[in-house]
Amino acid sequence: MSEMLPAIHGGHDAWRYTLMSGLIPAIPLILIRPLLPESPVWQQKRAAGTLKRPSLAALFAPEYRRTTVVTTILFACSYGIALGAIQHLPQIVPGMADVKTEAAAAKEHLKTAVVSQGKPEPTPKELAAAGRRIEDDAAATVQSWQETGGLIGRILLAAIAVYIVGRRALFRLFQIPSLLFVPLLFLWLGNSLGQPGNLGLIKWGVLLAGLFTVGQFSFWGNYLPRVYPVHLRGTGESFAANIGGRVLGTSAAWVTLTLSAATPPDPARIAWTAAAVAGTAALVGAIVTQWMPEPGKVDLPD
Repeated sequence: MSEMLPAIHGGHDAWRYTLMSGLIPAIPLILIRPLLPESPVWQQKRAAGTLKRPSLAALFAPEYRRTTVVTTILFACSYGIALGAIQHLPQIVPGMADVKTEAAAAKEHLKTAVVSQGKPEPTPKELAAAGRRIEDDAAATVQSWQETGGLIGRILLAAIAVYIVGRRALFRLFQIPSLLFVPLLFLWLGNSLGQPGNLGLIKWGVLLAGLFTVGQFSFWGNYLPRVYPVHLRGTGESFAANIGGRVLGTSAAWVTLTLSAATPPDPARIAWTAAAVAGTAALVGAIVTQWMPEPGKVDLPD
């Protein structure tokens, strides 16, 4: 299918289309979101002139300080698992024995095909490109299993939230398995890269890792609006997501890359480092969760 598309700089690498596929869910949101009505409570308060203006300082008022600090840390820990481990799979998968064997076979096939046509032998650059296509395809396939697991995690959270009243218990239903499963998955991966026949297992493992991790992401949209008053809901969620998730949490990617740096890159070392980073983030999150406030049965005063 990629041959039907126009030429792009660097070639039709599989990771490019995997990345672009992430834009697909945003298209209906762009079209639908402007048509969504505002919150009836927000509209009522605004019309009555009782809606307070949000402020960053208000998030650290005594009654909201613990909520702000705890949710920011937990957001960072959830992102730390994803960015510190799961998102490094494209650098780890090419080191698997199955992928290496298939890449070597692709190079040999290219040599045979070219020679049989009476053409000069392929250059090292052409051979490397043939092997890299196999590696990129394998990484994209594994990544698609992770995305599928994330989708299942979102659906599962929505279904279970109906039956589990305690928000802390609901969050731990995804957090505790990630604490145990994700570090062990990457530790096993680092120790088994040289063993053939593991590609199928890693797909299922990554699916479960995506389920537990994305389930935590989906939790916050249900939780945060219930622990802040109306005028602070957007500000509180934005602070936790942006400062905790996108500033602190994404730094886990840098930590993994820095601690696993090697020339040439060592997939096993990346996997072991990812296991340590994900385990640390999950452990910190599991400890901090005990201070996560439970939402009250009534709305907070505005």
